[in-house]
Amino acid sequence: MNEDKASRYHRLKRHSAVIAVALTGMVLGGLLLSGASRVLADAAAAWAHASPGRFSPAGIAIYVALLAAVQGATAFPLTYYRGFFLEHRYGLSSEDAGGWLRDHAKGALLALLFALAAAETVYFFLTVLPGWWWLASAAVFAAVMFGLAKLLPLIVLPIFYKFTPLDRESLRARLTSLSERAGVPVLGIYEWGLGEKTRRANAALVGTGGTRRIIVSDTLLAEYSDDEIEVILAHELAHHVHRDILTGLLVESALLLAAFYVAALTLGATWERLGLRSPSDVAGLPLLVLAAGAVNVAATPVVNALSRWNERRADRYALALTKRPAAFISAMKRLATQNLADERPSRAVLWLFHTHPPIEQRIEAARRLL
Repeated sequence: MNEDKASRYHRLKRHSAVIAVALTGMVLGGLLLSGASRVLADAAAAWAHASPGRFSPAGIAIYVALLAAVQGATAFPLTYYRGFFLEHRYGLSSEDAGGWLRDHAKGALLALLFALAAAETVYFFLTVLPGWWWLASAAVFAAVMFGLAKLLPLIVLPIFYKFTPLDRESLRARLTSLSERAGVPVLGIYEWGLGEKTRRANAALVGTGGTRRIIVSDTLLAEYSDDEIEVILAHELAHHVHRDILTGLLVESALLLAAFYVAALTLGATWERLGLRSPSDVAGLPLLVLAAGAVNVAATPVVNALSRWNERRADRYALALTKRPAAFISAMKRLATQNLADERPSRAVLWLFHTHPPIEQRIEAARRLL
């Protein structure tokens, strides 16, 4: 059977994603089972002038940096293939190699800072609350996650993209009126400089409460009608009307709790056999990451199904609010073409990889309103 361009692109992306997960597991498991993690931890302790196996913030920071360097180096070829090569091969990227490398470096540095803070938190609680460290860690991580949802448009997104106030007065007034009708006030409407990195089009309502704002990509503004942009933003508003952001954060918090609990059980059952000096020995960090990651991978089909249900509800709300099914259909068709959407995924692919319903299903639902 002939495979179209979009299907081929998504097949390659899926395969590389599976390989990336497997590679991460192999690297972390290999470090743990070979004793290399023990060597890294002891080296970190020596450089920090700390006792091996004992809690040392400096030793933990050095160990995490070493672990991140090993993991990043082994993962980089696949990261480059997925994030740069495939995007250019299929005409989705407008960013040159230098720009991609700069973004990759910024993302890696940001990830390292979060990893350092996370590891320090976990091993602090492992030391002071050995029986309940998993609960305390999950509570702190959930609190940080809620905070980041609020700070996303203020701190995180501007690191990677340029934002300017939307200068199309008629569209700004239209979107402001739309948000008021939905009962979701926003602090501003901004043009999102997506075009210098990708040819995709997108729009979103980011932040929560006092940081909530509408962002519309320059690629969307350049090609789509005001009716199409309005119905796309109505869909985004629906997620806030239905408190999908809050629900998602609560689900992620429950997953955090489950992941930490499984990690605690795994650590308690295996730390001696793995040659760790104690459960709070930082050489066991790969074990915690593997155990927690397994929980998140196992939960993926359920999380994706919940997301697709929310997306269908948001579509219905957008159509009811705007009364523009024709604009919705044309926008979905154009987005599918421009963003190279996988229009007919198999059932297995849908459950394992898709957070949104297939485009054809979304369009068919809108057609019933014409």
